[in-house]
Amino acid sequence: MVPTASAAVHPPVTRRPPGRAAPRDAPLADPSTLPERDPHRLPWPGREVTSGGVTLHVRETPGPDGVPAVYVHGLSGSATNWTDLAALLRTRAAGTAVDLPGFGLSRPPASGLYTPAVHSDALLCFLAGRGRPVHLVGNSMGGAVALAVAARRPELIRTLTLISPAMPDRRPDPRRVSDRRMLLALLPVLGRGARAALAAQSPRERAEQVVRLCFGDPSIAAEHRLAEATEEYAARARQPWAFEAARQTGVAMVAGWLRGESLWTVAGRVQAPTLVVWGDRDRLVSPRLARRTVAAIRGSRLLMLPGVGHVAQIEAPEAVARAVAGLWDAVADGSWEDPGPDGR
Repeated sequence: MVPTASAAVHPPVTRRPPGRAAPRDAPLADPSTLPERDPHRLPWPGREVTSGGVTLHVRETPGPDGVPAVYVHGLSGSATNWTDLAALLRTRAAGTAVDLPGFGLSRPPASGLYTPAVHSDALLCFLAGRGRPVHLVGNSMGGAVALAVAARRPELIRTLTLISPAMPDRRPDPRRVSDRRMLLALLPVLGRGARAALAAQSPRERAEQVVRLCFGDPSIAAEHRLAEATEEYAARARQPWAFEAARQTGVAMVAGWLRGESLWTVAGRVQAPTLVVWGDRDRLVSPRLARRTVAAIRGSRLLMLPGVGHVAQIEAPEAVARAVAGLWDAVADGSWEDPGPDGR
């Protein structure tokens, strides 16, 4: 879990680097059509659900009948990362935030192996078993997992939202990372010492470190959310598989980048209407990848958030909710046009 911001208003802007055509802006829903955010909202109730032969712990947000939303967390996260965004979107769609295998309160896979491909397979089977298209929303590693599922089974995905997806990047810049141990820990061999140091942290230290790394402005993290995150990290520390799940998944993700395995080709196969959201202070996945991601996914739109970091759905939930609701509304009323294979 990453603590939710206490209060933040980040007007959306799209910035245009010189020499390139600007991507199309995301449509934004009228804020008056969204419910007011309760900054003290508790995480949605959770339970285990078996679907498509896969059992995951999920947190469910009640909402209207119609196309449901499914939310997928990142490497250090869980279903609680979506508490506020799911609440803001609950008048448009019922939500299911999943804990990927070995994360949150989900049990480990029978194989004991954790890679992005394992998580993609699990999510795909889970969605296929439910038998209806969904609005799929993913952050960071969860964004990469969602992207792979959308490319493989387009009939399962009504819309796709990617929030700072973990797109391959062979040019990481350690100067942009506030705690270099977190970056070093993802390296397959060199990161052993860093991983051991992270494992020795107290739950409170871990929560504070994640905020420093993932927020554009760490000072806005609410104290009660830090306390919630501390409790969650303490609970995960008691799970015998939790550290290995995060270690194997992170190392496999970076190893895939180094081997040249590329989500960029996968992105070109996505058919669903897609929204890409990025914070311009993202210290984990470079904001310069935002434009490339939009260019790789036909007809996608971009929301760039100034002052926001890696977990925009937590740090600026109102701004993200307006864009996601705008996507859903535009698809529902037919105004999200597909320019075809030769245009944007």
